[in-house]
Amino acid sequence: MIFMTDFARNCLCLIAFCAFLAGPIAPAEAKQDYKRTVEKYSVPDVTLVNQRGTRVPLRSLLQSETPVMFDFIFTTCTTICPVLSASFTNFQRKMGPESKKIHLVSISIDPENDTPKKMKDYLKRYDGQEGWDFLTGSRSDIDKVIKAFDTNASNKMSHLPIIIIWSPASKSWIRIFGLISTAELIEEYKKAAAK
Repeated sequence: MIFMTDFARNCLCLIAFCAFLAGPIAPAEAKQDYKRTVEKYSVPDVTLVNQRGTRVPLRSLLQSETPVMFDFIFTTCTTICPVLSASFTNFQRKMGPESKKIHLVSISIDPENDTPKKMKDYLKRYDGQEGWDFLTGSRSDIDKVIKAFDTNASNKMSHLPIIIIWSPASKSWIRIFGLISTAELIEEYKKAAAK
C-alpha cells in the first residue's frame, strides 16, 4: 500500500484539476473518462437547508419540472470537491443565460461543519451564480440522501466523483461517474433535457 502526504495528494489533485480545465488537446485524442448510466432513485422525504439558511424540501427540488444537476461535496475538501465545483462553475459560464434553465445543487457530506455561512463563502469562492444551491442538514438526513443515491459519500476521504442529473422530460436519473469535461457535461445535460 502506498501512502501519500497531504502535500503530495494536493499536488496530484492540482495537476488533475489543471488537466481537467485545459481539456483535450485535439478532438481526435479526446476520450471519455467517465461512465454514464440511467438509474432509478427514490428521493428521501427530508428537508435540508441552503446557503441562505432557507429550508428546502429535497423531494420538491429534485423532482421538479426543472432539470437538476447535483453532486456531493464538502467545504474543507482538497481533493475531488474542487474539481466537481469547478465543473459547475465552468458549466454556468459556458452555458451563459441558458444555465438558468437548470438548477445546480451541491449536497454537503459534512453537515457537522458545513454551516450556511461556510457554504455561502464556498459558493462565492467558486463564483457560484444564481441557480446553484449548496445544501446541508442533520447527519441523519444527509445519510438518508447518501444512501438513496448510492454515492458512498459518507466517508469524506474516499468519496467518489459523481454528478447526477434529473431529467423531468424523460423522468430519468442520469448518473455520471468519473471526471468529465465541461463540454461533455453540457452535452450530457442537453441529452438529458431533450424530450
